[in-house]
Amino acid sequence: MARNAAGGASRALRRLVDEARRADGGQTDRKAAHERTHRFLSGLTGDFPGYEEAIRALFAGAHQAFAGRMATWPPDVRDYALR
Repeated sequence: MARNAAGGASRALRRLVDEARRADGGQTDRKAAHERTHRFLSGLTGDFPGYEEAIRALFAGAHQAFAGRMATWPPDVRDYALR
C-alpha cells in the first residue's frame, strides 16, 4: 500500500512541475539553455573576439546579434552554441 501512495505522490509532483513549466511560458527552460550555452562558451571561447558581446546578446535574447558576434569563430563551435 505504501508503494502506491509513493507512486501517487511522485506522479502528483511531476504533474505540478509540468504545470509550472507550462505556466511560465518556457522561461525556465530558456534560462537553463542560456546558462548551458554560457558555460560551454566560457570554457572554449573566453578569449575569442566578440566573446563578451556575444554573451550579452545571448542573455538579452538578441539571437541575430548573438549569431553575428560569433561569425568569425570556428563553425563547429558557433553551430553548437546556436543549437
